[in-house]
Amino acid sequence: MRGMLDIKFIRENPDLIKEAARKKHISFDINALVKIDDERKEALALFENARAEQNKLSDEVGRADPKDRAEMAEKLKPLKEQVQNAEEQVREITKEWQAQMLQVPNVPDVSVPEGGDDSSNVEVSVWGEKPKFDFAPKDHVELMQNLEMADFEKGAEVSGFRGYFLKGDGALLQFALWQFVTEFFRTKKSEYEFMVVPSLVRRETLLGTGYLPQGEDDLYKTQDGEYLSGTAEVATMSYFSDRVFSVSELPIKRIAFSTAFRREAGSHSKDVKGLFRVHEFHKFEQVILCEANHETSVAHHEELLKNAEELLQALGLHYHTVANCGGDLGLGQVKKYDIEAWVPSQSSFKETHSCSYFHDFQSRRLNIKYKDTEGKSHFAHSLNNTALATPRILQHIVENYQQADGTVRVPGVLVPYIGKEVIGK
Repeated sequence: MRGMLDIKFIRENPDLIKEAARKKHISFDINALVKIDDERKEALALFENARAEQNKLSDEVGRADPKDRAEMAEKLKPLKEQVQNAEEQVREITKEWQAQMLQVPNVPDVSVPEGGDDSSNVEVSVWGEKPKFDFAPKDHVELMQNLEMADFEKGAEVSGFRGYFLKGDGALLQFALWQFVTEFFRTKKSEYEFMVVPSLVRRETLLGTGYLPQGEDDLYKTQDGEYLSGTAEVATMSYFSDRVFSVSELPIKRIAFSTAFRREAGSHSKDVKGLFRVHEFHKFEQVILCEANHETSVAHHEELLKNAEELLQALGLHYHTVANCGGDLGLGQVKKYDIEAWVPSQSSFKETHSCSYFHDFQSRRLNIKYKDTEGKSHFAHSLNNTALATPRILQHIVENYQQADGTVRVPGVLVPYIGKEVIGK
């Protein structure tokens, strides 16, 4: 498993790495990394010297007079032991070195705002207007239970905390959204290839995409040592691991679907009711691999954002987009936008999409390369954004389209898939 940045770059730019850690509010000791890297180099040199001496003596034994070989072979024994000890030393130091390399924060873009948490995120755009009601709007839990679209009580009984059942028109509305997103990418964004990817993944895939080691608490782990992934991005990126592409094959664009699981560690007091923060959900994820060029990454980042905005606009949902501050970025993200749609019952915006780019943070770990026109190898850049996460978006739709009599209008783009314009008892 590789680090996110080249160790040469880290050693030559220690102040840049320190600033990245400061801006992201991440604790990282670059001096400790440099020290263990020096020890690794020294141990490697001792091992290689000892092995070279062993190989030299072995050759001499092979060429020696048969009557002298036994005596010369005896001299090889302590040298062989020395090589084994040196190799074990390299292995132990390299293990510690790799653990520290996995903690190195990626350098955030200069446009990333300062701040320690999401309260410092900066609004960059707004679309649509808040719906106006001549009645007190209900929350989605009450609406969906009254319309027999969901059963949260039985969900908790069967599945535990944050469990839910979608039923009747609730289930149909989710299916309609899946069909809508599928048709949107099939007809309007046909350069994106569809994938259905596994949720059950190995530890290496989560290390490769940067969800480990920092995100361990938010992941479900099986008794076999595998994990349940929180996004299709993990398996999709890992699908391309250890591959070398031609530059002519880039960009690679995928729209990937999977079930997703998150423990929501640390958020037990947040959004405990309803569909916004659940442990098991379904998600369409956009993933792009492109050339190792900052301007190219930025252009694709804006493209991914635009795709998500078009989906929300088609659904007629009022939303705003925020640039995430340094403290609200993950270890590997260079920059991130969140899209948040309006929730009438809370008079606030709630997140629907998260749009990030990573430069070569993930591709270095996963060993995803391409060759340019001159045959030179580069690690690709990677990006991702939600296309649509369900059932979370049902909260926004049901609340924004509710009517005074407790029924819910169906967004026009979903009517062909659900077969009705209004959801009522």
